[in-house]
Amino acid sequence: MGISRRAALQGMVLGGASVAGAATASAAERPEAPSDAVGLLYDTTLCIGCKTCVVACQDANGLPRDPAGIDAKYDAPVDLSAKTKNVIKLYVEGGKRSFVKVQCMHCVDPACTSACMLGALQKREHGIVSYDPALCVGCRYCEVACPYNVPRFEFAKATPKIVKCELCRTRLAEGREPACSEVCPRKAVIFGKRSDLLKEAKRRLAASPGKYVPKVFGETDGGGTQVLYLSHVPFEKLGFPTLGDESTPSLLRSIQHSVYRGFAAPAALYAVLGMVMLRNRRAGPGGEP
Repeated sequence: MGISRRAALQGMVLGGASVAGAATASAAERPEAPSDAVGLLYDTTLCIGCKTCVVACQDANGLPRDPAGIDAKYDAPVDLSAKTKNVIKLYVEGGKRSFVKVQCMHCVDPACTSACMLGALQKREHGIVSYDPALCVGCRYCEVACPYNVPRFEFAKATPKIVKCELCRTRLAEGREPACSEVCPRKAVIFGKRSDLLKEAKRRLAASPGKYVPKVFGETDGGGTQVLYLSHVPFEKLGFPTLGDESTPSLLRSIQHSVYRGFAAPAALYAVLGMVMLRNRRAGPGGEP
């Protein structure tokens, strides 16, 4: 039995309202780290800048030495690159100085995965933002999207890939921890479950309130990260962006959902007009068929 024009129109209008309602509900949802999320906690007050973690990272990931920092034959990276997934930088201003470890932050709601067209970058096991080169088309949207300027492109290779820290996920699959935390002589960087690391960071803040900036970077910044930081120097001085509690993808989703919600009524109206036109075409010059 056929459906009446009235029922069809009601279905279209209700469908548009459902789309708007779903968009509003989705916009209200805030991504959270999975219960088994792992990560790192880095404490600037413990780091001595030995760069053992840098060398261990390169060895664990099969990366060559990077003498880019100085004219030398040995390893001296000054920033993340196609050869370096993890680097130690030095901040000096007046009487203040601090080392800072830089690598992928493994965001709770990553901008890079949202920007990746084919899903080459995704949050997979333990919330780790990992990379599948077989799905990468080299668009480099992830480089533009990342607020921490982490992903790097292999420009010098004929078949280039994106290079970024994947938290030594192959080592984790073997029951080992990331190379950087394993070799750190001062335990300036430690590995564990994100929830446990956050508790430890807050314990240190409470135990030595005058020692640190009163903040755990990555707890909520940019929607939260799985790599957390404690520092005795303002985070912006160390090169961290000033972010709100919302992630870039969540802000974009809110905008998109608002647009979709705004288009729900016009879409229903166009559906009504389309049905009217179809009816008139079938009726012909004489009116009703």
